Amino acid sequence: MNVFLDDQRACPEGFVLARSSEECGLLLQECEIDVLSLDYDLGWDQPTGMDVVRLMISTHRYPREIYLHSSSFVGRKNMYELLYQSKPESVKLANGPIPYEKLLHIAKTRQE
Repeated sequence: MNVFLDDQRACPEGFVLARSSEECGLLLQECEIDVLSLDYDLGWDQPTGMDVVRLMISTHRYPREIYLHSSSFVGRKNMYELLYQSKPESVKLANGPIPYEKLLHIAKTRQE
């Protein structure tokens, strides 16, 4: 399963959309996640992507790959720094969005 956390953007093909940190946290706790793409800002006065990062760290439940697609420079930087120092070595972490080629591959794999 691939998860895309965002309160406004359209969900890429081949991903499950989580509109809140709570939804994303439930998916992380109950499912095996291959690719997780995180936004930081999730609406006025709402928990943020950082709350998902803290949940991953406290529960030791990580996806195989984590991408940070947030347009919030500070939020993305803070999530990256905390994940970088806390994640298992086997987890791939990218300080940016999922590359277009990877999105195409995920969409194609889903259609097969």
